Amino acid sequence: METSEKNNRMHLGRKISRLRELRGMKQDALASELGISQQSVSKLEQSEVIEDSTLEKIALVLGVPADSIRNFDEEKMIYNIQNNYENSNNTGANIGYQVTFNPLEKVIELYEENRKLYEKLLASEKEKVEILKARE
Repeated sequence: METSEKNNRMHLGRKISRLRELRGMKQDALASELGISQQSVSKLEQSEVIEDSTLEKIALVLGVPADSIRNFDEEKMIYNIQNNYENSNNTGANIGYQVTFNPLEKVIELYEENRKLYEKLLASEKEKVEILKARE
């Protein structure tokens, strides 16, 4: 059992796969960015050992340092997330400042901006028509 866990920790392909998934990226997208086929990405993710040059390219596309891929440990990541979340809820010195972002408000704001731009465009087109009519 221990050798299986050790292989999992050292398997670069699985690490790339997991980081890609955490980034919300599909194999097709990664393949496109790397200029290779989706099947090649699949083979890479099944490979335990990956050349440094290839690993650097993948790291660049994923937006992480190559060392982060080499040292990636999902168990440690989950442990850190759980502890940081639990600790953030247990602090006695809460400042009380919380940023709220309501996507619906943003949609309404963008709609209003779009409407104003449309009105300006419409007024500009009407002006052009008037100028053309005046020339006749």
